[in-house]
Amino acid sequence: MVDRFIQFINWIFDSIFLVYSKIVSGIKKLLGKIQSLVFKIASGCKKILDKVIKEDQREKLRIIIDESDTTIGRRFDTIMIIIISLSVLVVIFETVAEVKSAYWWIFFVLEWIFTIIFTLEYIFRLYSSRNPLKYATSFFGIIDLLSIIPTYLGLFLINAQNLMIVRALRLLRVFRIFKMGHFVKEGSIIVDALKASKIKIYVFISFTLLISILIGSLLYLVEGRVNPGFDNIPKGIYWAIVTLTTVGYGDIAPITPLGRFCALAIMIMGYGIIAVPTGIVTAEISNKVFQRSITPVEKDCKRCAEKKHLEQSNFCHRCGEPLENEG
Repeated sequence: MVDRFIQFINWIFDSIFLVYSKIVSGIKKLLGKIQSLVFKIASGCKKILDKVIKEDQREKLRIIIDESDTTIGRRFDTIMIIIISLSVLVVIFETVAEVKSAYWWIFFVLEWIFTIIFTLEYIFRLYSSRNPLKYATSFFGIIDLLSIIPTYLGLFLINAQNLMIVRALRLLRVFRIFKMGHFVKEGSIIVDALKASKIKIYVFISFTLLISILIGSLLYLVEGRVNPGFDNIPKGIYWAIVTLTTVGYGDIAPITPLGRFCALAIMIMGYGIIAVPTGIVTAEISNKVFQRSITPVEKDCKRCAEKKHLEQSNFCHRCGEPLENEG
């Protein structure tokens, strides 16, 4: 009897593994066919463009599209940002039923105009890039592709156009246009601070969830029989989280004296809970700013060629020569 049971279990595992292997194999074959089709299409498009665009013209195209340091590159990026902003506005207003019913044909025409522009831009970016695969798999490359796919999917799927709001992510290019890279640098301080305090934040969130579960269960015991808003523990937990975070939607509220007393205690506790993560992150930000201010950076001294100086240094620590501050 035991041997039969073991054989049955082994048969189940073997069947599951066989099905899993076939699924994985099928997915790999499908991805391989898609990849082959994409490369064929890309190769065909490149051959066509090579006949129309010469090598020196391709380099000029790359400068226009990729080099925001040039005047014409900045103009191109600025025009694209304006077009992207307009396309996002079209997607937003298209969700308003009254506006769409009255001007549906305008939305239809504009959407296809924007899609054609973005499709041509994506093709030219791939064609002019020195490393097309690197661009296609980069963040902006994926976003550029996702911004044009929904319109074409809309020919086969209903409401696929709603995904076009992803075009808003392309507005991140504004950091490159207006030379706002220093904001990204300063923003890295916050990211580093969050990474450094992630364990503390995890502990805090775990503690908050535990408190919410206990409070939700308590309110269920206190209010469950007389208040339909607390007829189960999940609703009690929902109320506890909303109250602890001081949001207070007001859709559920205790009605018994004991329940209201518990609510008062939770509301007061909520202010302390908000202060805890703020203090943790603030302390880490201060620490990161202090570390960065004392970390040696590349500042070359023209007299003695010393490189390592503090970020706020105005004079060389070796020979006293004034240093040229960047930016």
